[in-house]
Amino acid sequence: MDGAPAAAPERVKEAERQIAHVPLVLNRRNFSWLTERISEVVEQPAPRWWWVAFTITASTATFGLFCIGYQISTGVGTWGNQVPVGWAWDITNFVFWIGIGHAGTLISAILYLLRQKWRTSINRSAEAMTLFAVICAAIFPGIHVGRFWMAWYMAPIPNNWGIWQNFRSALMWDVFAVSTYFTVSVLFWYTGLVPDLATLRDRATTKIRKFLFGFFALGWRGANRHWRHYEMAYLLLAGLSTPLVLSVHSVVSFDFATTVIPTWHTTIFPPYFVAGAIFGGFAMVLTLLLPARAIFKLQDVITPQHIDKMAKIILLTGSFVGYAYTMEFFVAWYSGNSFERFAFWNRVFGPYWWYWWLGMLFCNCLSPQLFWFRWCRRNILVVFFVSMCVNAGMWFERFIIIAGGLARDFLPSSWRVYHPTWVDIWTYIGTLG
Repeated sequence: MDGAPAAAPERVKEAERQIAHVPLVLNRRNFSWLTERISEVVEQPAPRWWWVAFTITASTATFGLFCIGYQISTGVGTWGNQVPVGWAWDITNFVFWIGIGHAGTLISAILYLLRQKWRTSINRSAEAMTLFAVICAAIFPGIHVGRFWMAWYMAPIPNNWGIWQNFRSALMWDVFAVSTYFTVSVLFWYTGLVPDLATLRDRATTKIRKFLFGFFALGWRGANRHWRHYEMAYLLLAGLSTPLVLSVHSVVSFDFATTVIPTWHTTIFPPYFVAGAIFGGFAMVLTLLLPARAIFKLQDVITPQHIDKMAKIILLTGSFVGYAYTMEFFVAWYSGNSFERFAFWNRVFGPYWWYWWLGMLFCNCLSPQLFWFRWCRRNILVVFFVSMCVNAGMWFERFIIIAGGLARDFLPSSWRVYHPTWVDIWTYIGTLG
């Protein structure tokens, strides 16, 4: 009896721990600490390692720009594209990068509408990733046309010739999809950034920083009226962005689904591409966030709970992608179409067989299954390994769909295996930089 009163509070505390929500910020950090900790990442001088990393990535991006300039001045013959593989690394990179950007919109818009407050620790970096990914994606449709200086004809601008663009062209669909997505993403990112810019303005120690942050903060003072307008604008942009998550990659998938090429001409492509985009996008978010979390010591802000939830989303969307792979093979077999059957057999055992076995099967289907186990979702090294596998696997998937589908078309006499050139490789590496 003497021990009962002492044991009761312990049981109450244990029940409270089980019922209570896991805190989004660890160690009982307050708003003042959050402001100080996050602002100092921007305000402090960049360390030496940052300049080393910046030099490497900037050099890579610069050489990528050189390759783009060389390709524009010389022609698309600098790539490995040939008959019948007219689309190869160029469209592969386009689909890959436009898919990467979907995670930022999903985190910012859909999770906001669903009132998922855990998104606030990662949404800003995910939105910035979206913008750079869309910029990288927009490069490739422009330069793959050959006459890059004529690409402005595809823009929806007035002209006095009375000539309309060909709206039945997949290239035009991509122009409208990417430009709309980029415009809304910029507005959404900037709107959410306004209060943060005002905080940096108030903390600025030099006149130039105070002027620049003040200019872009649009006179934000944190008044009740400001917050009401801000929340309404953010809600409207979230509602506008949500359909884009589904529509943009669906439009990209129409580039393939509206053709007659075996493995392309299928109705499963729109949901398949959307699930794959979210799948690859969340993997890229983790790939960027995990090193930043360690380098800038943000363990109390980006907690194991955040990583666990993102790993669960990767597991869910990875299961969708695996289901789509299975249905593709089933429909090809069930249809009785000899061309479809051969195309999928060629995908597994043809010249690009290792892309399928390593990229699509292992990286995209098997590696995310580790996230069924909680200790794997909480282990930083395992999460980083799986996210890197997914990044590689999604690129392999896009390549084998595009180049693999074209390399073995209806006429055996025209079959040819695609091999990339150094310009192909370094243009892609430049976008990574």
